Amino acid sequence: MNQKGFHQLRDLRNQIAVVTGASSGLGEQIAYQLARKGAIVVVCARRIERLQQVSQRCQALSGRLSLPLQVDVSNPEEIEQAVVQVETKLGPIAVLVNDAGFGAMENFLHFKMSIAEKMFRVNVLGLMYFTQFVGLKMAARKTGAIVNIASIAGKIATPKSTVYSATKSAVIGFSNALRLELKPFGISVLTVNPGPIKTDFFAIADQTGHYLDHIGWLALESDKLAEKIVAAVGTRRREINTPVVFKWAYHFYNLFPTAGDFLAGGIFNQK
Repeated sequence: MNQKGFHQLRDLRNQIAVVTGASSGLGEQIAYQLARKGAIVVVCARRIERLQQVSQRCQALSGRLSLPLQVDVSNPEEIEQAVVQVETKLGPIAVLVNDAGFGAMENFLHFKMSIAEKMFRVNVLGLMYFTQFVGLKMAARKTGAIVNIASIAGKIATPKSTVYSATKSAVIGFSNALRLELKPFGISVLTVNPGPIKTDFFAIADQTGHYLDHIGWLALESDKLAEKIVAAVGTRRREINTPVVFKWAYHFYNLFPTAGDFLAGGIFNQK
């Protein structure tokens, strides 16, 4: 559909949905929610054994086929091969959820730049490659939905989040421009900016092991967030910012940046 005839992709039954970072955490829960809507879910990540379990669960929930694909999103060739395989074996991809990503909490002056480069390859460039390979096919069909999982850290940066915040700021800026470019092709672009989520993410990101203990009252449940995300797939909604306290904190930060820096370095800095 063109811009004037934009339609919401509301019925996900038998639609092919690809989810990256689907072996655990939010990506896994998004895959289950898509399956509950009757989608044919393709789950992508590096851990094939875990992916097979997630895929079996998706198939049980949807009553339809589900496919596990081992993909390293830092490798463009693997991404392209995965997209070709899905489109050839299953059919046109209707939904792409870019969830793959990781973080590391450390002061920048001591941050290993090799890890920073890897983080950008996964969090940003991998997302861009996947989006371009799939987006070209969606544009030709003039329909589709893209969901990019960013972070509230991309809007409100705190100490020890320098590199991670930079990657997520890039995802937000990319998504905002992409939304405008793809609108004439009937393709929706939803950006999700969550605060901390109760997942295995912090097992890698937080070497102290105490971050979630400090902000437990703000931490999101991945299954509930996934339900909210899937409910917005294919609609005109442009962003999900949650929990609401961070949404208003971001507005405050823009209006009063000096006070915002004070809060970001104090109340919101629990690393």
